[in-house]
Amino acid sequence: MIKLKGISKIYSKDSVGLEKIDLHIEHGEFVSIVGQSGSGKTTLVKLLIVEEYPTAGQVEIGGWDITKIRNKDIPLLRRQIGVIFQDFKLLHGKTVAENVSFALQVAGAPKKRIKEVVPRVLSIVGLADKMNSYPMHLSGGEQQRVAIARALVHRPKILIADEPTGNLDTINTKDVIEILKKINYFGTTVVLVTHDREVVNGLKKRVITLNKGLIVSDQKIGKYIL
Repeated sequence: MIKLKGISKIYSKDSVGLEKIDLHIEHGEFVSIVGQSGSGKTTLVKLLIVEEYPTAGQVEIGGWDITKIRNKDIPLLRRQIGVIFQDFKLLHGKTVAENVSFALQVAGAPKKRIKEVVPRVLSIVGLADKMNSYPMHLSGGEQQRVAIARALVHRPKILIADEPTGNLDTINTKDVIEILKKINYFGTTVVLVTHDREVVNGLKKRVITLNKGLIVSDQKIGKYIL
């Protein structure tokens, strides 16, 4: 599903994002990527969503060699990869349903499909009763769940969650993690990038630890060790 072979990302002689990384994530895995600030987590995410390209090595995602991908194919690849961030990136002038719909509209989805998909993904994240609410009237946890719903509209094979609980309290953090586990249960590969030790240790799933651009630990059932 995700293969990194000899990946390095060098910004300058004094700034190395990743160095000679080899990594294989199977279809259907739930993997936590952990590490302190500057460890390479952000660089890794940017490579996976084709915001940046490696200096050396090869990145394969779902059969795509993204080190050689044509610009016109990037939007198609990104529909296979759902992404959620610490800041929810919602459009505050649009309702919950309109925020989720927008991701389909920009991809040219027909109205019939939008009407079918939006209620379904909002039901998955437990917000079927909030379709007509605006983000300002939602809690932080609810806003993050809207962001998750938006990331699911294209039925992605991979969901990358980059510090999704960073702005949430303990209760909302638990709710979001339970949703990610449910999404993974139904077959989506989940890559969770986080610094939350309690979340990682509670998952009891694979944990990959980065430090100064290197993989220093890869545990099948792991803990946050730093």
